[in-house]
Amino acid sequence: MTEVAIVGFAQSPVGVREDATTGGVEMLVPIFAEVFRATGLTKADIGFWCSGSSDYLAGRAFSFVQAVDAIGAVPPIMESHVEMDGAWALYEAWVKIACGEAEIALAYGFGKSSGAQLRRVLALQLDPYLVAPLWPDSVSVAALQARLGIEAGLWTEKDMAEVAARSRAAAVSNPRAQVSGDVAIEELLGRPYVAEPLRAHDCAPVGDGAAVVILASGERARELCDRPAWITWFGHRIESGSLGARDLLTLAPLGPAGEQPVDVAELHAPFTHQEILLRRTFGLGDKVDVNPSGGALCANPMFAAGLARIGCAAEAIISGRASCSLGHATSGPALQQNLVCVMEGR
Repeated sequence: MTEVAIVGFAQSPVGVREDATTGGVEMLVPIFAEVFRATGLTKADIGFWCSGSSDYLAGRAFSFVQAVDAIGAVPPIMESHVEMDGAWALYEAWVKIACGEAEIALAYGFGKSSGAQLRRVLALQLDPYLVAPLWPDSVSVAALQARLGIEAGLWTEKDMAEVAARSRAAAVSNPRAQVSGDVAIEELLGRPYVAEPLRAHDCAPVGDGAAVVILASGERARELCDRPAWITWFGHRIESGSLGARDLLTLAPLGPAGEQPVDVAELHAPFTHQEILLRRTFGLGDKVDVNPSGGALCANPMFAAGLARIGCAAEAIISGRASCSLGHATSGPALQQNLVCVMEGR
């Protein structure tokens, strides 16, 4: 297969945006321009485009078609779409290049989470016959998982608060983050519960945003970037969609990801306890720099946050801060689906 590398990444500032529609055009146009400036490419150079978004989040069918307005109608493009986080669009773009059907591809994801009550909207991901009619919101489902972990002795509320405090401190240097700043762990533990044992700092904020990643093959990658982030491995596992049919504290093994000498890991953990669970799953030790961007706890635009995690992990390679990095994306309730991308610099 053809070697594939990430050569460019851009992400919009995340926040509740009244100036953006659910079509995402207003968020996408600036970051398309940003990533094209950084790589020296134009629209005509992209051999394949793939987007990730959600019709049920937008509240209408085929909402992704409007986002194509950010690309433009001329010249014609080869385009695809996944009803998932943009990380899965990245995977499809990687396959396209690896199979020799394109030399350069662009993957993007976008979502306007603030357009409705997100906690209720995400209940639509659940079993439509037995669970969804009860309308258990996404935070309450995560709280069940967090409580199981506490009772199993895997983490404490203080451990969870430490994750939140570290993430917010790291996000101070990230201009795209929605939440940042230094905060004392004791102060966080004194705040009220949202859904016990979760407090507000244990949950990712609701925000609107978009992300874009450019991939290239072989020599094209070397021409476009001084230090490309070469993709060495992809892994994807899907757990049961039924909450009672799986152990919420055990994730399916994701192959060699935990065996790589990873310097930086960007984990898509919308809840503090999920970062702890993911670190255990991937075998990430204390020497690994986890979520130096602040992670999803500081900026979690639905259907773009996973792609942003892979993009931030690639940035660590491109900038020379890391030799090997791991980007992770999740979808569904309680870490139901997990995708991992391992990259290295050469």
